[in-house]
Amino acid sequence: MDLQQLRYLIAVADTGNFTRAAEKCFVSQPSLSQQIINLEDELGHKLFHRLGRRAVPTEAGTAFIERSRRILADVENAAREVRDDPELGRRIVVGTIPTVAPYLLPPVIQRCRTEYPKLVVHAREDFRLGLTRGVVDGEIDMAIVSLPVKDPQLSVELLFTEKLLLVVGREHRLAKAKSVSATDLADETFILLGDSSSLTSQVQRFCGDHNFEPKIGYRCSQVTTVKAMASLGLGISILPQVTRSSDDRDLLYRELSGRAPVREIAIIRHMQRYQSRGSEAFLRVLRAAVRSYRWGIPTETKAATTPAPEKAGTRAPLPVSQAPEVAADPKAPVKKLSEGAKL
Repeated sequence: MDLQQLRYLIAVADTGNFTRAAEKCFVSQPSLSQQIINLEDELGHKLFHRLGRRAVPTEAGTAFIERSRRILADVENAAREVRDDPELGRRIVVGTIPTVAPYLLPPVIQRCRTEYPKLVVHAREDFRLGLTRGVVDGEIDMAIVSLPVKDPQLSVELLFTEKLLLVVGREHRLAKAKSVSATDLADETFILLGDSSSLTSQVQRFCGDHNFEPKIGYRCSQVTTVKAMASLGLGISILPQVTRSSDDRDLLYRELSGRAPVREIAIIRHMQRYQSRGSEAFLRVLRAAVRSYRWGIPTETKAATTPAPEKAGTRAPLPVSQAPEVAADPKAPVKKLSEGAKL
């Protein structure tokens, strides 16, 4: 038995198919199948039911697969810890959803370059599903995403809560209304991001909660395109407060009356993945940036006193105010690392 066999085993379990598992592992399908057979012969148990093209773990397979995941995680963590030499540069990969990346990530990376010049941060912008998979598969060290995230393999730390605002052109009829409720939007043309966007899903759920389906006239891949369409009076949109800019001269942002929609932004990490000194340094800078800045503009707003989650998948409720609320930092304020742990 070797580690590569365990990697093949987990690939089959994750894909549910020998052919897709072979593609994922960059080996031929017969070679991978033979390695699984060899593993089954060594253990004396069938690990998968072969149901046509589907591979379904047996009872013995399910138990062995979970133990194999822990073994591979321990091996990877041990290797990462050995490579995490204080005298070498650090490299981490941080994922961010598109509706947060351009507003929060650049100032954080800039601050990292100043405080930790040997820390190299690679950014990956993607939708929540892709980032979640990346963290689970070990391709990404951590990701900034909107909640909910319910994968039991991931730890979830709430960063802040923000309101979602109605966005209309200055000449739109709703721009002049004294107040706007969710039901006032039922007959409007919506300008939204694509189906893969967690923001679009949240807007659709919000409309559904108010007994109507949004009439989507335009699908965009960028927030800037959504804004441009709305500024021309082609429709309305609902965007996070973080996207609001002083350059939006042809747009009006309005809070919806009643219970306005909000979203929660969190940092997710793998529960069993070794957290390098580089990752810890980035997290300190990120938490400090969320506490000290309102999307790059200094503010005196204090952090909320919500305690940090005690375990993965749990999070305490966070009140919403006029400005984005930030979760309390569970660690001490940003400071230089100790002498033996300099980056």
